Amino acid sequence: MFSALYPIARAALFQLETEAAHEATLKALECGVYPRGNSRDDDILSQTVFGLTFPNPVGIAAGYDKDARVPDAVLGLGCGFAEIGTVTPEPQAGNPQPRVFRLISDHGLINRLGFNNGGHAAALRRLEARRNNGGIVGVNIGANKNSNDRTGDYVRGIETFHHLASYFTVNISSPNTPGLRDLQAPEALDELLGRVMAARAAIEAGNTKRTPVIVKIAPDIAEEDVAPIAARLIAHAVDGIAVSNTTLSRHGLTDSRATEAGGLSGRPAFTRSTAMLARVYMETGGRIPLIGIGGIDSAKTAIAKIEAGATLLQLYTGLIYEGPGLIGAIKSELAAEARRSGGLANIRGRSAAHWAKQPLM
Repeated sequence: MFSALYPIARAALFQLETEAAHEATLKALECGVYPRGNSRDDDILSQTVFGLTFPNPVGIAAGYDKDARVPDAVLGLGCGFAEIGTVTPEPQAGNPQPRVFRLISDHGLINRLGFNNGGHAAALRRLEARRNNGGIVGVNIGANKNSNDRTGDYVRGIETFHHLASYFTVNISSPNTPGLRDLQAPEALDELLGRVMAARAAIEAGNTKRTPVIVKIAPDIAEEDVAPIAARLIAHAVDGIAVSNTTLSRHGLTDSRATEAGGLSGRPAFTRSTAMLARVYMETGGRIPLIGIGGIDSAKTAIAKIEAGATLLQLYTGLIYEGPGLIGAIKSELAAEARRSGGLANIRGRSAAHWAKQPLM
């Protein structure tokens, strides 16, 4: 019933300024006003990935719940995992408003939020309060805009949340913090990942809890840089790669707000992000689990991400346009396709060669 009513709810939300609508949905989740994914997930959707057992591969991307306000509600919607953040050591307001823009005719979104969040301490308190609730909850860590040691900010994230995080996502791919994407350069990656992995190793010495580290990259990496970046990620033995963040491309947009600065997400980002996903899958030989992100707004696009090489999925902008019923629809169709194909593993990467040849538009 809730899914049938979503067009009415969306019309009301779209009357609000975009960031205000976002806050309204967070408050609804905090108050328990959301449809529960009560039905048990089909066993065929369950996977053990980097040591964690995911009941299904669908999650909501970082940027929705920046301050760990609603991870349990996200799981309650039927997601197989939740991810909070991006969270930085110190609170920061982000960029001036307005900074989020709906591209309704394109089913897209442009944001230039700039890692607005309440800092480590606020998120830590909330995660401590729900630590016995179960479920997979990842922590997406970033660097403060004015930090003198951005790599050190990531190390602080590892140290602060290690005892609570199911996994970490190292976000070096936002276009809205000046210079952040420079950390994707192979030489910068060596320093960053060297320090991050050393910090994790120091904490885990003699500790049975091992927390996976995923690196989130941009869809705008130059063609010639994909192979060396993949090589560095393999060399540092990262547990997973998230592909990808928002794009600076404006290819094919029709909405009048397409000229706004910031990162583009939603349907217009699907082809570019999926082509990048497939390139990374091919470069890594399928040896590293990938999280497919960008333009998922239907079961068809979700399956295409897995065919391009994804093991797990994250969506956000698609939910704005399609509503929370999208989660169940994806799981239902994905389970049916997995059964037809003999399991998720037989879907994964089967169209990667095709997608890897697509132009990065």
